[in-house]
Amino acid sequence: MSIAFQVPDMTCGHCVKTITGAVNEAVPGAVVAVDLPTHRVTISGTDQADKVEAAIRDAGYEPARV
Repeated sequence: MSIAFQVPDMTCGHCVKTITGAVNEAVPGAVVAVDLPTHRVTISGTDQADKVEAAIRDAGYEPARV
């Protein structure tokens, strides 16, 4: 199971670290993979899409589920 989001306002390594930390805090054990050039975040190991999306939003970003 994996969940993917487009995060257009994710632009740098700091953004990646912030989003990864927020998701890991909200859903311990989730695996976060980031493709910075395409602004795509893929999370595996959970089916809690709403919780993941809320964590990314709370970190200050605008995710859109894909």
